[in-house]
Amino acid sequence: MHLPLNPPKLYVCKVKPLKLFLAVFAFHSSHYLNAQIIDSSFASLLTEPKHYICYKTNSEITCDGKMDEKDWASASWTDLFTDIEGKLKPSPYFTTKVKMLFDDKNLYIAAELTEDNIWAYLTMHDDTIYHDNDFEVFLDPEGSTHNYFEIEVNALKTVFDLYMNKPYRNAGSALINWDVKDFKLGIYIDGTLNNSADKDNKWVVEMAIPFSSLSKGETRLAPIDNELWRVNFSRVEWDTKFIDGKYQRQRNPKTEGLLPEHNWVWSPQGIINMHYPERWGYVQFSNKLVGHDTISFELPYPERIKRYLWLFYYKEKEYADKHHIYCSHIQTLGYKNDKITSQKNKQSFTDALDNTVTLQATDHQFEIIVENKIYHEKWMINQDGEIINRTIYEQKGFH
Repeated sequence: MHLPLNPPKLYVCKVKPLKLFLAVFAFHSSHYLNAQIIDSSFASLLTEPKHYICYKTNSEITCDGKMDEKDWASASWTDLFTDIEGKLKPSPYFTTKVKMLFDDKNLYIAAELTEDNIWAYLTMHDDTIYHDNDFEVFLDPEGSTHNYFEIEVNALKTVFDLYMNKPYRNAGSALINWDVKDFKLGIYIDGTLNNSADKDNKWVVEMAIPFSSLSKGETRLAPIDNELWRVNFSRVEWDTKFIDGKYQRQRNPKTEGLLPEHNWVWSPQGIINMHYPERWGYVQFSNKLVGHDTISFELPYPERIKRYLWLFYYKEKEYADKHHIYCSHIQTLGYKNDKITSQKNKQSFTDALDNTVTLQATDHQFEIIVENKIYHEKWMINQDGEIINRTIYEQKGFH
C-alpha cells in the first residue's frame, strides 16, 4: 500500500486479541524461551520476518534482464512472494521471487514475475509507477526504520525513486527529488507488452544499485562481512480489462472507484502498508563468493531485544489513539507482572533473561529502553518509531 503524502493516523491492525508469547533469544542463540506473557492484538506485526544471505560476486553483472551470468545461477531464490498481510489473505495467483548478489560497488537484485498479460504505460521518471503493475525495492541500511529508500520500476523501465526520513505514520515526508545515482536497470519480457492477443509468461527485472548512491550526503561503502540490512520487495498487481486497445484497471460497478490493488511481498508486513520498516526482511551480507562456501543465518540478539520495543511502541500508539496522550504505566499497556519498580516518572522491570525494560512517558512523547547486561546491549525506541543504539549513544557522552 502506498500512503498519500498526508496520511491518516496510525493504522491499528484489527485482529482478535490473544495471549501472545513474546519470544526472546535465550542465552544460547539456538534456543528460545517464552519470557513474558502479554495480552496483545498485534500478533501479525510480531511474526519473525524472512531472511536471505547475499553472497559476493567477482564477476561482471550486465543488467539486461536475462540473468545469464554464472553467479546468478549459483545464487538462491527467495521464498515465493505472499500477500502483504501474510496468512490473513489468500496466496498470490502469480509467482514472484528474487535473487541478490553484491560486490564492492553495487547491490544486484533480480526478480522474476510470472504474468499472463504484461502491460505498462507510464514513461516519465518519478511518475506514480504503482498505478501500473510494478516491482518495488525497499532498503533500510541502518536498520533504524528511518532514512530509508524506495525504488519502483514497471515493465517499460520507468523508475520512481524516493527517500524517506521516517515513515508516513510518524509524519515522514517523501523526498521524491532524490535519485539513485548511476542506477542500472534491465527488463526482459517473455511475451509481448501491451498486447492482449496472446498469453505472456513472465517479466524479469535486473538492477544494480550503487552503495554510494544510498545516501543523503554521507559516504556509504559496501557492507562489511555479516552486516545486516532491513530489506523488502513488493509487487503491485491490478485487476484489469482490455478496453479500446488498452489495459484498464477495473472499477467497482457500485462505487465506480478503482478496485484495490493486490500487494504481494517477500516478507509479510502483517498490515496493508509497506512503510512499516520494522516488518521488512533481513538481508545478511557475506564476503564468501557465491557458489562456494555457505553460512547459516542467525538472528542477532539485538533483533530479539527490538521485539520488546515494537510491542510496547504499538501498545503506546494504540493507547494514544484512544486517550490522546501516551501511557506512563507498564501494567496499563498489558504487562502482567507485579514486579515493576517506579522512580520519578520511570517504570521498569527485569525479565528471566536479564532484559531490563524501562518506560518513561509524558503526554506527548515516550522512550522505551531495553537493556541486557549479559550481552551489553541497550536499545531504545521513541514516539517517532526510531530505533536507537543507546549503548553507542551513551559511549559518545549523550544521555
